[in-house]
Amino acid sequence: MRITVNISDAIAADAQARGLRPEDYVEEILTQRLEMGSTEGRQPRTPEEIRTWLNSLAQFSDKIPPLPATISREWIYQDHD
Repeated sequence: MRITVNISDAIAADAQARGLRPEDYVEEILTQRLEMGSTEGRQPRTPEEIRTWLNSLAQFSDKIPPLPATISREWIYQDHD
């Protein structure tokens, strides 16, 4: 695949400092980012870790006010002056 991008002066300077062409430097950065995002080598989450994460998401859900039966413009803007 071939992708054309505009390379900022900062990236070009970083590439030059490493003795690389900007294209090669950007390719190296992308490769590193893709490797970091890979799930290979990661241990799957345990059920306890998943439950803890889900509980943290729902931590303050009891403070969310209920929605009205119909949502009106007045209801949306009730706290605005």
